[in-house]
Amino acid sequence: MAKGTMRYWAAAKAAAGTAEEPYEARTLAEAIAAAALRNGRGGEFARVVERSSFLVDGDPVGTRAHESVVLPDGGVVEVLPPFAGG
Repeated sequence: MAKGTMRYWAAAKAAAGTAEEPYEARTLAEAIAAAALRNGRGGEFARVVERSSFLVDGDPVGTRAHESVVLPDGGVVEVLPPFAGG
């Protein structure tokens, strides 16, 4: 089980109610599931995270299945919701 930090940006930060928090998970899917259960987070958090992109230690996850993304110990997962504007 790896331990690290999840950082939330923009709408993900608002939905999470925090800018960052620790994770303890083997995969990105496990970290997201655990984060969704924290502090009574509801549908808005799930909706934002579902549309978000992820970076793990600066590397884009892209279209890889979250279950296949193994998290490093001491790593940083960044949750990037779609940004508006142009």
